Amino acid sequence: MSPNSSSPSSTSPLHLPLLSPSGGKESIEDEELEDHAAFSESQRISVKVDDDVEKAGAATDGGRNDEDRVPPFSWRKLWLFTGPGFLMSIAFLDPGNLEGDLQAGAVAGYSLMWLLTWATAVGLIIQLLSARLGVATGSHLAEMVRREYPRWASYILWVMAEIALIGADIQEVIGSAIAIRILSNGLLPLWFGVLITAADCFILLLMENYGVRKLEAFFGVLITIMAISFAWMFGEARPSGKDLLLGVLVPRLTSSTIKQAVGIVGCIIMPHNVFLHSALVQSRNIDKTRKADVREALSYYSIESSVALFVTLLINLFVTAVFAKGFYGSKDAKNIGLMNAAEYLDREYGYLFPVRYIWAIGLLAAGQSSTMTGTYAGQFVMSGFLDLHMKKWIRAAVTRSFAIVPTIIVTLVFDSSENQLDVLNEWLNVLQSVQIPFALVPLLCLVSKKHLMGVLRIGNFLKLFSWAMTLFIMAINGYLLVDFFRTEALTIGTMSFLSVIAVSYITFICYLAFREIP
Repeated sequence: MSPNSSSPSSTSPLHLPLLSPSGGKESIEDEELEDHAAFSESQRISVKVDDDVEKAGAATDGGRNDEDRVPPFSWRKLWLFTGPGFLMSIAFLDPGNLEGDLQAGAVAGYSLMWLLTWATAVGLIIQLLSARLGVATGSHLAEMVRREYPRWASYILWVMAEIALIGADIQEVIGSAIAIRILSNGLLPLWFGVLITAADCFILLLMENYGVRKLEAFFGVLITIMAISFAWMFGEARPSGKDLLLGVLVPRLTSSTIKQAVGIVGCIIMPHNVFLHSALVQSRNIDKTRKADVREALSYYSIESSVALFVTLLINLFVTAVFAKGFYGSKDAKNIGLMNAAEYLDREYGYLFPVRYIWAIGLLAAGQSSTMTGTYAGQFVMSGFLDLHMKKWIRAAVTRSFAIVPTIIVTLVFDSSENQLDVLNEWLNVLQSVQIPFALVPLLCLVSKKHLMGVLRIGNFLKLFSWAMTLFIMAINGYLLVDFFRTEALTIGTMSFLSVIAVSYITFICYLAFREIP
């Protein structure tokens, strides 16, 4: 069958015309198209494999070239699709996650490993929905929100996404700065480490110039460094294999570990990562007019993302187990944080191997990789929500300054106070928690719409499960907020102000959900 004979019309659910903010079709000049799209045509990787694999698949089907028939599995094609999932997975290994891991291990021992495992599985489902949106529509989440929601609502969601990015970036940059200070034996202050980390956006742009595959390989190296560092720590610490296995398989939760449990769930789902994954899948050149190609792409992305998040799960379990073995039940367990973790590790394991430097190397790789992907996500968020056409280096510089300027201020103020930095991290975790619905609710609404998703619209079971998980995550984070503010000495005026904010917050989320349900 010829390509023309199976091409759908412009109203096909798998083919979307380019829309302007007003909703009409627009014509974009060739030189402007590169900045509008997540990836220009020259940057996208061809995944068409003209080898004997597809020919053999056609032969087994009577020689038919049916557009609904997905070709047989190909390791070569899987390799071509490998990359976006590993970039996405870095958000599961950022310094905030590492801090949650070490606190869970020190305070709860091995007992919360099952929750870490299940939270990662839920995170995988959410990320696959994001990838599904990108594959089916050819647009990323920020672009789809701008097209499908009223302008005032999309502007609010853009502001919320930028706030979430800033909060996440502060934690990630500070994590890198802490690692740099450890590796310099305390000679370099935090603020200087922040300035060094700020240069990563230019490294990102440089790597982009060498192609998407080079960029993905660079992040793969960083993930490998993390895996080797934390696996080395795990091997030297030699945690109990039996206790580790029971922690993964047997659910246990006590009143004394609820805070750590909430922290684990809150760290897994990052709002900016939901936006990022739907854009990263645009780096592969897929014929979206053919159902088989779209389904095939989604299956390969699902395999790749599953492998990537399994690797992140192992790394997170390594960190949790090391701190569970060394500090669970000790008097210092509740005092360990990202700022002083190296000192405690050195005190516990330093006689065996140079643990503080191995920890610092892994932490530096986590911080650098997550800040770079945060910058990447910021570019897509800004261009998608605002439909801006600007040079990439300008957009990257603007996005980077949003986080670096407040981070420098934070490190100058809190450089000498570990306790104040711990309080700041609590506030930043609260900030991330309240932002999660602004990414998840629009995503679930959009992937449920037949006129956008076509055959990739999620079914009733997946829709019900996804909404249940979203409500559960919102409930967990709601508990975190209530518990956090309950410990603060708030005045009546402050309570009244927070009540107004809470009502507005809930009302807007309900609007996002019920307006877009098909």
